[in-house]
Parts: sequence; C-alpha cells; structure tokens
Amino acid sequence: MSFLAKNYNRKKIAFSRGKGSYLFSVNGQKYLDFVQGIAVNSLGHAHPRLIKALQNQSKKVWHVSNAFIIPEGEKLAKKIVKKTFADFVMFQNSGAEATEAAIKVARRYFYSIGKPNKNRVLCIKNSFHGRTIAAIYASGSKKMTEGFGPKVGGFDHFNFGDHKSLKKLITKNTAAVMVETIMGEGGIKVIPDWCLKGLRKICDEKNVLLILDEVQCGIGRSGDFFAFEKSKVKPDIVPIAKGIGGGFPIGAVLMNKKVASGMVAGTHGSTFGGNPLAMQIGNTVFDIISKKSFLKNVKKNSKYFFNELNKLKKMYPNIIKDIRGRGFLIGLQLHKDQTNFIKKLMDNKLLTIRAAENVVRILPPLNVKKSELDLAIKIIKKVCANY
Repeated sequence: MSFLAKNYNRKKIAFSRGKGSYLFSVNGQKYLDFVQGIAVNSLGHAHPRLIKALQNQSKKVWHVSNAFIIPEGEKLAKKIVKKTFADFVMFQNSGAEATEAAIKVARRYFYSIGKPNKNRVLCIKNSFHGRTIAAIYASGSKKMTEGFGPKVGGFDHFNFGDHKSLKKLITKNTAAVMVETIMGEGGIKVIPDWCLKGLRKICDEKNVLLILDEVQCGIGRSGDFFAFEKSKVKPDIVPIAKGIGGGFPIGAVLMNKKVASGMVAGTHGSTFGGNPLAMQIGNTVFDIISKKSFLKNVKKNSKYFFNELNKLKKMYPNIIKDIRGRGFLIGLQLHKDQTNFIKKLMDNKLLTIRAAENVVRILPPLNVKKSELDLAIKIIKKVCANY
C-alpha cells in the first residue's frame, strides 16, 4: 500500500538507476527514456560532469539565505545575461514558481510607474503555466481549475491562432501577454515566427509586456538556446526551469532592465531559490548546452529524427495524423486516443508521455545518440505495424 496521495495515476513501474538515455527498472529491465522527467534531464541520466559538480559543491555549502550574496548564483546570472536578452535574473525553484514570479514582475512594473490598474494578463486558452492556484487560472483550462474556486481574477484568454480575438481582448487594463513559445502540455504546438513578431508589435503599440514562457521549450530543447531566438523577437520577461537544472530543481525569471526596475527589495522572495547547490549544477548545465557545437548537434540529430518520423507518418497515415514540434520537443499526434499507443511503446521498452490533442510527447535528452534515435524509430514502427 502506498501512503502517497492519489493525485498521480502512476504506471506500475519503478527505476533503480539511469545512464544517459536509458533507465533501468528495479527488476532489471532496460528502457529507452524519451520522457527524461518531462524535458528536465537535458543531459540524460547520471551525466559525469553533473555528478562531479554536485559532489564538489556538496562538500562546501548547500544552502545560504538570500539575505547574503551567493557567488554561485551571481556567476550563473552573469552567464545568462551575457547569452540572452535579459539584464537581470531572479532565481526560483520550479517552473510554476517562475511563471508566478513573471506575473508579479509584470504587475509590479506598471504599479511602479503609477498604473496599478494595468494588471491583467492575456493567455492562450488551455495552455499550461504550472499548477499553482494563479497559474491554473492563467492556463484557462477547465480540467485544471475545476474544484479550485473561487476563480483567481486578472486573466483573459484567446484561442490558439485567433489573432482577432487577441487584439480585441487587449484593453487599457492589460499588463502582459503570456504565451508558451512552443506549447508543451497543450499538444506541442509551435507559435510561428511571424506570429511572435506580430505579438511583439502589438505589445509595443499597446504598451503591454510580452512574457514568453520557456519553462519546457527553453535551454536548448528547441535546438536554439531559447525557442524565441529564431524569430529575432526580444521578450520583456521569460520564465525558465526544467532543462537548466538537468534534473536538479531550478527555476528563474529573466527580465529586461525596464521591468526589473519595479522589483525593489522586499517585493519577492524564495527561501531555496538560487541556493549554492542548485546554482553550481546550473552553471555546469549552462556551460555544456550554451556551446554552439552542442546546439548545432541538437539541430542536426533533430532534423534526422523528424525526417524518420515523417517517413512513418507516410507509412501509417491512418495511425499518425501529424508530427509536431522543434528540436527535441516532439509531438506524435494520433488519430485516436494515445493512451494505448503509449502503453505499447512502453511494452517495447520506449518511454514517452501524453499531451493534449491525442499527442504522444517524445522528449529525448539533448545529447541523445543517433543509434538511440534509430532504436526509437524501430520501436515506434513496430507498434504502428501491430496497432
């Protein structure tokens, strides 16, 4: 009997160890892990450099209050600022905490310039921004908000791709538009570059901030360090998490100078956010993923994998409806409910996870080997042939 709460419908499998792209179950079975903690283990399991970073830091200091300077955090923040649009970074523990903080940053900025009524955030309906009480209402999904009333106000919603509705919903009270650059939980839907450019233009015209949620699609997952880089758009605020920790809990909010001006002492805090242990691991992950050669390899392998998946789509058009995504944030959209398909993949030792719209989410580690991609294709093909 498990004494854990029943808020997860867990598969009847447990793992004793992992290595690279693989997980080994407690009964010795070897699985190709293309879930990787839901796009978290960006460098796979038990990466030697991450183990070394953790061991070295664990002998020094684990936790220090943010009442003091934390050199490891200063170091990582400087690297992020030098690499990205951001002027300032605020470290958190998770993606949900990062998106919550992003909302606070947007509202606080307008408050600080004498516009406290400019406080509403416009989001895509059925998007995903975390599981906290405000984040579920930001997502606008009935499935997530049901039973958690009263409604948290301050959020408006438009349907994915409905630009007319988006423009109409921006009022004098809108502080920010917050969207996932590539929707993860919502079905691996990529916001096109022209659309991101249009969003930036509208936000500038209406004096509204642009928040691009890159919790799942950021840190190399798209083949670029950030998914929005391809569009040449500069957001105002970007929440990140997942991949930056390579399996260790880290979140952060990236901000430009303008919006960061509202976050004066005492406006936000996080007990564990930016602790030395997390920051040392974050530094190591950043150093590996931010290299041009690393990202170039992600793009090369991703292109190959997409080509192979599209071949399967042509072979099995009655099973596979669409191949979605970018980089190693991939969605296999099926004509029917994906539950049984995911089970069959697992029976054949390939781990994947669901997303909305009958999508099977495929999330290899960013340093996956070509031979491992070939194995995944072989397993998917076998399942399609016998489906």
